[in-house]
Order: sequence, then structure tokens, then C-alpha cells
Amino acid sequence: MEQDDRKLFVLDTNVLLHEPLAIYSFKEHDVVIPMTVLEELDQIKDRKSDVSRDARVAIRALEDTLGGDTTPEQIINGVPLPSREGHADAIGSLSIFPDHLVDFTLGALPGDGNDNRIINTALHLQNLHHPRTVVLVTKDINMRLKAKGAGIQLVEDYRTDQLIDDIRFLSKGFYQFQGNFWEHLNKVSTERHGRHTIHEVPLKDLDNEPFYINQYLIDTESDFCGRVTERSDTHLHILDLGRERLKNLEAWGVKPKNVYQGMALQALLDPDIDLVILTGPAGCGKTLLAMAAALELVVERNRYDKVIVTRNTPEIAESIGFLPGTEEEKMMPWLAAITDTLEVLHKNDVNPTGSLNYIMDKANIQFKSINFMRGRSIQNSIVLLDECQNLTASQIKTMITRMGEGTKLICCGNLAQIDSNYLTAVTSGLTYIVERFKDFEGSANLYLNGVVRSRLAEYAEEHL
Repeated sequence: MEQDDRKLFVLDTNVLLHEPLAIYSFKEHDVVIPMTVLEELDQIKDRKSDVSRDARVAIRALEDTLGGDTTPEQIINGVPLPSREGHADAIGSLSIFPDHLVDFTLGALPGDGNDNRIINTALHLQNLHHPRTVVLVTKDINMRLKAKGAGIQLVEDYRTDQLIDDIRFLSKGFYQFQGNFWEHLNKVSTERHGRHTIHEVPLKDLDNEPFYINQYLIDTESDFCGRVTERSDTHLHILDLGRERLKNLEAWGVKPKNVYQGMALQALLDPDIDLVILTGPAGCGKTLLAMAAALELVVERNRYDKVIVTRNTPEIAESIGFLPGTEEEKMMPWLAAITDTLEVLHKNDVNPTGSLNYIMDKANIQFKSINFMRGRSIQNSIVLLDECQNLTASQIKTMITRMGEGTKLICCGNLAQIDSNYLTAVTSGLTYIVERFKDFEGSANLYLNGVVRSRLAEYAEEHL
């Protein structure tokens, strides 16, 4: 490949924090790390925060490439990336650009801000290597706008872990047939397996859709509701659930208010499903259903030993240490949504406060910070991960890999309420796991249509 055909990718710090091994994601092209990025990684690696680990992993990856007998001249000119398992196509080079030694003048942004220095580096390299393609890669939306305004021709988001281009194409976990489901079919084979009824349906009679395991099926006219249990090249095996039966499900006194909540509750109560992902607008019942199912499974059915509740908030790493009390007490301000839900579940009791304290103890409900979940192996528990739209793919992978034998993980999130500066609906870790776990027989994903919190919340969701 000619030198001019190989692109030059300039990486921002947030790319390496999002994916510490991002230097291996650019195939035959070359990667440049400005010195300012190293300085930012150095400041972050010692913080008491979740991203500090990612900073250290990124620094070690850079050391593996640039360490040893490499001379300063080679580091500036570019060192070939070493071979790494799973990254055989990464055959470009890695270099460090000493932006602190360059006097940026022509078209440069003013000031010594780190973002401006990185933009000025990309602009300098674009002028220096013309006509070679230089691309600035950053997760910061505002920085992309500034870079475009400063004259950088190509500015991109880091999209290696992005599985869809439009959030409208994200799987909802169910498929709705128009009309009556049974009218689509020419031949159906039905069998009884204990209490369950399984229909074997020819794929050629159904809509041309990529059906997947544990996807729910409903229609617009009949009482039909089913869940895909198996798929072959020619047939679907569908567990018959029935819309009315779903609406009559109950967990800790809570009954579904619509068929979507019914499907979600069925997945939450199914012992064969280890991961349940609930998405949907504010007020659709995600947290309420998850807590009701957790209490039902722990207290009434004795299937699990405890409930662990955790969530991510952007400022939690810096703020939690300054609050008084134990870890649970420190976490309470961020987990008020959970305690509010528990109060709703027991508001009609004679002594709601007493009931709440009794259930907290009986169900062994524990509030944990996500920062202290690394290295744990959680056994025979229900783990509720709330507000996980703010997690990156690597962070949510860390959480899922903590789950041990006999543990059920419930992930709840609303992709319209992302607080992170570097995440969008299509790059959120929540979107990532919805797509990645579609074909896993131990997981189910449900988008809860409809706001049931109140008519005020419903109107706000539709009109604001």
C-alpha cells in the first residue's frame, strides 16, 4: 500500500478511555497519539474513579508498542503495531506527536486548553502531510464541531463497537403481526410439554423477519402472544403464552397494565432467563416491574438469596466519598428511584415504614456502588442495574462478567436520558448489549411501550 493511501488517525483521550485497545482498531492505517493525550491519561490513571482502570490499560497498551529499545526518533516517526490476538488485521504504526514543542500559528485555535491542543495537532498534521488523509477521532460531540470549524476536513466518532446506525432499528424484543396471527399460517404443528404448549410454525408463512430466540410475538386482532424458543432454517418453535394470561401475571401485588409489561414480567419471572434488558420511556414501569419481580423471586419463591441494586451516575466516583455513612447510606441519594419504588409497593400497608424495613431485611436488599463491583463474583442473587444507558460497552461487559452461577441480571435504561458527554443512543452500552444478546437463549429484551406513571407523565413524554 502506498504511503498516501494509508490514513492518519489522531486519537482523542476519550477514545482510549472508551476502548483502551483502540489503537488496534484501524487496520492498515497509522495512529497518532498527541502528547497532550498522554498527559491527560497520566492525570486520570490515579483517580479513584472507574475510568482510571481504562486509563491504565491504555497506557500499558502504548508501552507494549513503544517501550523496550525504541528510540525517540522511532516513536515520533511511527512504530509498527505488534501482533495481538484478535487484532491480526492491525498492521499500521503508532506514533507520539510532541505537540508541546510545536508553535501552532496558522489557523490554530487560541489558548492552552487540552481540546484545542489536540485539534491544533490534527490541523498541523493535515497541513504537514497533505494530500494524505488525516482524521481526528473523538467521542466529544462539541469537540467534533470545533474541529470542523477550525478547518479539519475529516472528524469522526469512534464507532468500532457501534452495531446500528439508527436507534429506530434497535430491536424492541417483540414483533407485532398485522391482523390475526393464525390467518398467516397454512400448517401448524402443536405439542404439549407439561404445562406448556409449543407451536411449530413454518417460516415461509411468516413475515420476512429475522426472528430470534426469546423474541415475543403478538398481533393486532386476537389474544395471541408467544415467545420464540427455537429457530431452524425452516421453522419457528413458539411457546404459547396468551395475552390475557400475561395480563393476569402477578409479582408482589403488581399486575401488568398492558401486554408489554406482561411480556416483561413473564421474562423477569422465568428462571431460565439469566439476563433481562428493559428499555423504554420514563414512566413505563421498568424499575417497578424489576423490583416487584425481584421481591417475588427472593421472598415468596426463595429462588435467590438477595437483591443487589446498583447504578451508574457520571459524578458518583468523585462525590460518593464525601458523603457520610456506610456504602449503602452513601448510595441512597442515587438510588432514590429504588426506594421510591419500594414505597409504592407497600403504600397500602398498615405500617408502610415498618413494612419497608422488614422487606429490606427479609429480601436482603443491598445498595452497591458500581465502582466497587470489579473483581466480585456474585452468586445466587438478583442484580438490578438501573440507568445503564450511561454505561459504555466495556463498562457493561465488566458488570455482566461479575454474574456467577444462579444469578439473574436485570438491566434497565432509557436511551432518551443519557447524561454522559461521550455517549449517544447508538453508542450506549445498553444499545450494545441489546444487539449482542439477541441470539443468546438465556436473555430477553423488552421495550415497554406506553407511559403508565400518570397522565401528566404520559402527555409530557408524547408532547415535550
